[in-house]
This record gives sequence, C-alpha cells and structure tokens, in this order.
Amino acid sequence: MSILPILIAFTLVGVLVAGYMFFWAVDHDQFDDMQTPSLLPLDDLPDEPDPEAARARKNPDQA
Repeated sequence: MSILPILIAFTLVGVLVAGYMFFWAVDHDQFDDMQTPSLLPLDDLPDEPDPEAARARKNPDQA
C-alpha cells in the first residue's frame, strides 16, 4: 500500500503532461490541415537520378 501514493503522483504528472501537450498542439494550429499530410505519399514525384549508378551503366568494365 505504500506504493499507492507514488503511483497516484506519477499518474497525475502524466495526465498534466498529456494535457499540456494537447493544449499546446491545439494552440499552435497542429490540427488545422488534416487533409494535405495524408495526400503527400501519393504525390508521385520522379526520383532524382543517382550519378554513380548512371556512370556504372555507361562503363560496366570499370568497378
């Protein structure tokens, strides 16, 4: 039973930290645009060519 006050204290600190983080996120507009981040992986940008791979294809004899 002596552990109970310690556990209650840790729980209260955890709740206060979680509440602070939530209200900080709301205050700093972290939840304004929920649509665009979900579409970013679908943005099909071409990969930049690797200059080393291009050189290796041109000269396969050289390692």
